Amino acid sequence: MRYGNSVRIWMLLVGALLAIATYAEAEELPAKMNGWPRVFFDDFESGKLDLWEPSDPKAWKLDVVEGRKVAHQFAQSQVKTPVRSPFNRSVVKDIILSDCVLDLQLRTTARDYPHRSLCLFFGYQDPAHMYYVHLGQKTDDHANQIFIVNNEPRRKISTKTTEGTPWDDKWHHVRIVRDTGTGSIDVYWDDMELPVMQAVDKTFTWGQVGIGSFDDTGLFDDVAVYGVLVERPKR
Repeated sequence: MRYGNSVRIWMLLVGALLAIATYAEAEELPAKMNGWPRVFFDDFESGKLDLWEPSDPKAWKLDVVEGRKVAHQFAQSQVKTPVRSPFNRSVVKDIILSDCVLDLQLRTTARDYPHRSLCLFFGYQDPAHMYYVHLGQKTDDHANQIFIVNNEPRRKISTKTTEGTPWDDKWHHVRIVRDTGTGSIDVYWDDMELPVMQAVDKTFTWGQVGIGSFDDTGLFDDVAVYGVLVERPKR
């Protein structure tokens, strides 16, 4: 019995330390980034995906991976896009931004092949108008680039990229910084000091942000959004 009590006490102590660590991590999340306030955060510990608008809800689920709750895009979305653009997409509900930062952790679950990838969305207005970043394993005109979708098939607008995104089976930290005034778009991968992709474009000055893939699968966690809130223009 003495050892049983010791084990229970040890388990309680470990649980308390883990809770403190999680709280500390949340507390360390900056209130501002690039001078813009934090307007959204989801670590999915609520066990719900009700803050998101997926293109196909059946392709997404809340999952537990290595003890952490995550958004899992586990299947292909059964949708038709009006023009050539990513099929698998889930954007944050009700938050429209001009200038913004999208900061998160992500991890691919796709097989190893040249176009192994995940996508991040910003300036999303509707399925035919958006920007997205394609984090592809091997760069070409349709992979590992920044794209615009403007009522026609996606078009590369990158002025800088790399030879490819070094995917493995680990989590990675990605950040997109969008300044509508200058038109700049900077994409960071693990190193938050040096952008791996850049573009300049002023076509879309507002929209939602989101997560997903073109036609692969992946995990997403700790999604933080900073920026300037605006209203959706009336059409």
